Amino acid sequence: MRVGFIGLGTMGSPMAQNIRKAGHELVVYNRTESKTEPFRRVGVPAAHTPAELARQSDVVIIMVTGPKELLGVLQDQQGLLEGLKPGTVVINMSTVSLEATKRADDLVRSAGGRFLDAPVSGSKVPAEQGTLVVLAGGPSDLVQEMEPLLLTMGKKVVRCGEVPGGTAMKLMINLLLGTMMVDFAEALVFGSRLGLETDAMLETIASGAMAAPLFALKGDTITRGDYTKHFPVDLVFKDLNLVLAEAGSLGCPLPATAACREVYSAARAMGWGDEDMAAVYKVLQRLAGM
Repeated sequence: MRVGFIGLGTMGSPMAQNIRKAGHELVVYNRTESKTEPFRRVGVPAAHTPAELARQSDVVIIMVTGPKELLGVLQDQQGLLEGLKPGTVVINMSTVSLEATKRADDLVRSAGGRFLDAPVSGSKVPAEQGTLVVLAGGPSDLVQEMEPLLLTMGKKVVRCGEVPGGTAMKLMINLLLGTMMVDFAEALVFGSRLGLETDAMLETIASGAMAAPLFALKGDTITRGDYTKHFPVDLVFKDLNLVLAEAGSLGCPLPATAACREVYSAARAMGWGDEDMAAVYKVLQRLAGM
């Protein structure tokens, strides 16, 4: 089975490397060609267009920024659909809207391919370690067929029903992630204003019912003051916008999510959009006069 991988960013590059390390034949494509260089150095060919990649692949994985980019990869001139062979499996692992996922499914199936909706839960380090959680939506037989490939990138495949179940699950979990980060940062800023030491606050959180891997990871980020991106503010903001748009269409109020989205918006306005999501701590510090 030859795997084509489109999108070699912070997440996509280590995911593709894990596929290669698992022994699969691989071909890659990225809009910015320089990102294919680490792959070419180890003998992995780079296609010049998505269509060229599709012609060489039995399975194509897409890991791009959002809905516009996903549909562009499929439909633009020399897009994936132009080179898609009958029966090729297309797996979207990007975080996009439900509408874009359903549209991608329709386009791929109309072109004779098979489609799997499989975004991931996890950020840069789990992508590097191959410990992502894959949220799979699609026909159960196709999920089962693709599970060994998905497990080269992740530690678990959660079956989420039919398309767009994977995307729906991803939006749910990213709502929780985005709001937890703001709540955590807000608690630390409040405690600091009360005169508490950061290390003592983190120890208290880690010792009780509120202990969470996210808090341990981002507490370390805040303590070190190193906001190198693992999951950048810009992408959290994008995802919360997707969440709120879907909620609005359902008439499902999400007041806390809407408030948290504005904290990420403020981080972007302060020039921290390309920093890790923990940079919301700096926003709240500034607002608190610290």
